[in-house]
Amino acid sequence: MAKKVSAKARSAARKQRDKWKLKRWYTIRAPRNPWEFKKIGETIGESDEHIMDRVYEMTQQEFNGDFTKMHVILRFRVTECVGQDALTTFIGHHHQTDHIRRQIRRYRGKVDDVVDVVSTDGYLVRLKPLIITQKRVQTTIKQAMRAKARELIVAFAAKSTYAKIQTQILDGTMEEEIRKAVKPIYPVKSVAIRKSQLLQEGVVNEKGKTLDEIHSEEARSDAEIKAKKAAALASAMEDEEEEVADAPSIIDAAEAMEPASEKATPAEEAPAEAAEPVAEKAAPAADVDHSSMTVAELKELLKAAGKPVSGKKADLIARLNE
Repeated sequence: MAKKVSAKARSAARKQRDKWKLKRWYTIRAPRNPWEFKKIGETIGESDEHIMDRVYEMTQQEFNGDFTKMHVILRFRVTECVGQDALTTFIGHHHQTDHIRRQIRRYRGKVDDVVDVVSTDGYLVRLKPLIITQKRVQTTIKQAMRAKARELIVAFAAKSTYAKIQTQILDGTMEEEIRKAVKPIYPVKSVAIRKSQLLQEGVVNEKGKTLDEIHSEEARSDAEIKAKKAAALASAMEDEEEEVADAPSIIDAAEAMEPASEKATPAEEAPAEAAEPVAEKAAPAADVDHSSMTVAELKELLKAAGKPVSGKKADLIARLNE
């Protein structure tokens, strides 16, 4: 037996709020340093509390358009919401696993390590370098290459801010420095910082453009783009109007270029009527001197008139004059 739904329950169901209508879109922005609140994506949520600590991932190709870095995944965590903007902190990156597997072949050597460094502004970062050698190498050579790479990474981080470490990792500068340092020990196939991870935040750098300045610049650039689109559309419409206005003159020019034989067609039809009186004038046989014509010619005239062609010349002439 079906349960009866009370009037109170039905009223509560009607008054239930639609949660999707309460949600709104947030613009995800990269950190202020070194990327000046660059737009990197959008997310949806009911309130700022639902957006906080949300992690957003994207490829480096999507971030800066570098096609060679399409296997690098960047990670950002939302740390603050200002209006419709979700401000983030760069918390690390990693290379896709299948890309790393393609680098490690059967007869190559792999040298990897885990290095924890502290930047000048107090950020604790974990870096995981990966060195691929041309051929298999002994353990002692691997240890020497690992120690050299670790020494270079620690020395570099000790005199760099977290923002500089980010840029040096993503643009490949740190990887190139490691390659130059370990190459004298053994020939190297490739060098990569395969993973980075932010373990502890430090002092936030307040230098750089403010969010209001970024908004004004974006509004100005959007207005310029709209103005260019409007100008291009107006120019296209003007060209189209000119083509329509020039269409009659083009038709006249085409008619003027027609051959004289085609234009004479109506005039050729008129002489057809004018030729009839000429035939009528030539029709009377009395005006023709049949005696001067030969018998063959007289017979042709009789055939044309549908009369007999037998007899002498005098008979033919008399038959024609009838």
